[in-house]
Amino acid sequence: MALTALYANKLRSFLASLGVVIGISFVILMGWALDGLDHAMADAFKALGADMLYVDKWDWAGGRRWDLIRQRKPITIEQGKELVERLQTPELAYMYSNAHRANFKCKDKAFTGISVNGTGWQHSQTPMGSILEGRHFSIFEAQQSARVAVIGYNVNAKIFPEGGAIGTLLKINGIDFTIIGVAKKQGTAFFDFLDNEVHIPFGAFIKIFGRERSVGISVKAGSEENMERVKSEIRGLMRSIRNLKPNQEDDFSINELKAFDEILNEMRKYIWGAGIGMTILSFIVGIIGIMNIMFVSVTERTKEIGIRKAIGARKSSIWYQFIIESSVLCIAGSIFSLILCSIIVYLAATFLPDYWPKADLLSPYLPYQLLFIASIVSIFVGIIAGLVPAIRAANLDPVDALRYE
Repeated sequence: MALTALYANKLRSFLASLGVVIGISFVILMGWALDGLDHAMADAFKALGADMLYVDKWDWAGGRRWDLIRQRKPITIEQGKELVERLQTPELAYMYSNAHRANFKCKDKAFTGISVNGTGWQHSQTPMGSILEGRHFSIFEAQQSARVAVIGYNVNAKIFPEGGAIGTLLKINGIDFTIIGVAKKQGTAFFDFLDNEVHIPFGAFIKIFGRERSVGISVKAGSEENMERVKSEIRGLMRSIRNLKPNQEDDFSINELKAFDEILNEMRKYIWGAGIGMTILSFIVGIIGIMNIMFVSVTERTKEIGIRKAIGARKSSIWYQFIIESSVLCIAGSIFSLILCSIIVYLAATFLPDYWPKADLLSPYLPYQLLFIASIVSIFVGIIAGLVPAIRAANLDPVDALRYE
């Protein structure tokens, strides 16, 4: 009977459930986007290494006054070397430095958007040093400041779209380097720059770009359980090396991926806050719309209710009929939302990365948890929306209902 009543007023039923459709769509799309962010962060941990620490002048995650950080003295090569030699607890440590502005030429063609990373041979023993083709430079090549290079995944695609990078000469600021390896794809939505780097021995980097720039120290703790112990040792040694007094703040940063995880949690809170606010507003509109439709339905079927009660229908039967009717409206809205959102999600994940590469974090499928949440929420909203009209219909006096018309 509930389905027959809804089918008889198809347009009215659709408009009544529209608020529910919008509300559930907000929940689904918001959860889908956050799921993509979580996967991107997991990929970042995998790419950079969950047990990696990076000692640097700069605070990667922000959260402090930029003008004060900018005034910090550079970490010199001597200081970096001393830290590497004195560290005892980590698995390995080595210096690195980056140059974001360099001239690249290969086969008489110039290329831009590529950075240079001067690093140690130990880089090959970290997740970022994984090789797709060729090899990483050896300890001997690092010690001799050999002119060899490992290019990033995107650099290889840009300069050598048809392959053949190994053994080719690449000019960096006019100096020839032999390409000996191509790194695996490491870039994620948060660290897409990783695939746009060229890695060369640290000594060769210093010869090209000079000793004046600040260096960083990559430290592999060996395990996540050893992270705090290594951080404590780094902080103590760096304060000693930098001659900081007990009352002075650190003039260096120990960067780790957990800092980005905290930022992501903050982003998640804001997204959930905004999304939940819009969802609640949509559900309120939907509940009011369905409730009004149900009141109209009760009024239109007053005589029918009177006949049913006159021949013995109980209050509970009338009550269930209208509750089911409002619930079916909401469930139909949730099904429509799932179909609509599935189409949106698939199209966005399939075609958006072609125009915005960072969108590759998006999944073309909806998480099954969202389907469960949408179903439960729709039933709950349907019960709330139909409760008052159902009570009113169940309490109608059969005599008054029969002579209503």
